[in-house]
Amino acid sequence: MRRILVVGGGYAGFYAAWGLEKRLRPSEAELTVVDPRPYMTYQPFLPEVTAGSIEARHAAVSLRRHLKRTRIVAGAVTEIDHAKRRVVVRPAEGPEFDLEYDEIVVTAGAVTRKFPIPGIAEEAIGMKHVEEAVAIRDRLLTSFDRASALDPGPARRKLLTVTFVGGGFSGVEGFAELLSLATALLKSYPEISRDELSFHLVEAQGRILPEVTDKPGRWVVRSLEQRGAHVHLNTQLRSAVDGHVVLSTGEEFDSALIVWTAGNAANPVVHNHTDLPIDERGLLVVRADLRVGTEADPVPGAWGAGDDAAVPDLASPVAGARTVPNAQHAFRQGKLLARNLTAHVRGRTPKPYLHHGLGSVATLGIGKGIFQYRRIVITGLLAWLMHRGYHVLAVPSWERKVRVLAIWLTAAFFGRDIVSLASVEHPRDAFVSGGDPIE
Repeated sequence: MRRILVVGGGYAGFYAAWGLEKRLRPSEAELTVVDPRPYMTYQPFLPEVTAGSIEARHAAVSLRRHLKRTRIVAGAVTEIDHAKRRVVVRPAEGPEFDLEYDEIVVTAGAVTRKFPIPGIAEEAIGMKHVEEAVAIRDRLLTSFDRASALDPGPARRKLLTVTFVGGGFSGVEGFAELLSLATALLKSYPEISRDELSFHLVEAQGRILPEVTDKPGRWVVRSLEQRGAHVHLNTQLRSAVDGHVVLSTGEEFDSALIVWTAGNAANPVVHNHTDLPIDERGLLVVRADLRVGTEADPVPGAWGAGDDAAVPDLASPVAGARTVPNAQHAFRQGKLLARNLTAHVRGRTPKPYLHHGLGSVATLGIGKGIFQYRRIVITGLLAWLMHRGYHVLAVPSWERKVRVLAIWLTAAFFGRDIVSLASVEHPRDAFVSGGDPIE
């Protein structure tokens, strides 16, 4: 019996393990998934989680519920020693231990790329996981509550200022959705005027949304600015100490909420703690059939996919191109990896990964979106409906599809829930204080 170990339970890892369960007989393989989180995050829903359009738990897919025949190990892989066919696992509790395997599937995913900018580590929050999206939403709602009790001035202005750093898809979608939520909140906060809201999107390049062409990208900028946002292109964040934002243009302002979405970096276990081959970016060197290695020199027993793998893009006209790290590719690579590994176990030849993009679609708030497929560009309500339709079909399991649709329908009739649960971050405060105000 083959021992198959999947490192990472994200998009590619979840779909690889799910596919292997369906294709391999119990007598053929023993499956194990190692991940610190007991769920797969459906990341395209995170911007809507920040806006309260989707419940946080509906953007998470339980590994244990869907992977019936797979052993789920709650921990982080800190080292991959492929020469000895073993990994080192660090659990949340207890000492580290080794896991041995015959075949390894490395789908550890990427991590948020950070820079040594003063104040970022202390003040900013990412938007890669469900808990981060929930915290962003709760912080905005809490800021509205606190600002409504203050007189106009610097403290109130800071609470109503939001800064996103990074103009990629996740940054722009999160920024636009949070702006949509803040605008909708004004109806419930008559003490706060629209002019007091200050939303800043900071992008180091001269354009946002690199996945779309220049003209649609400029349309998104104009759309955001018409809604009152400030889009800073060709601008870098210099400092964020104590929430005081300093930009490379010389502009300065205080911001109570700073969200960092400035791209991804290679997962440390792949970049620094494995004997598997990696490229100059710290990504796994992967063949078109998703086996680790090169065409001339494959690595036996090792497979890779998703954001931590440099997968050849056979659909690109550019020689040597690699697939971009997005959900579209990770989803399809995970499914193909399951088919290829099954074929390998049964003595058949794996197939190469070839996917022609379906286009790019982004949500920009309730009723607003953009879609591009080659030269076809759709904006506004239709693009927003296409975004919702695509992702409700793509999210795993009918159970999740139904739950998400139910939330959307409820919000359509009754609006979004505007209750902040920031207090759950400190659940003992009420018990400890006994009702006294906490300093």
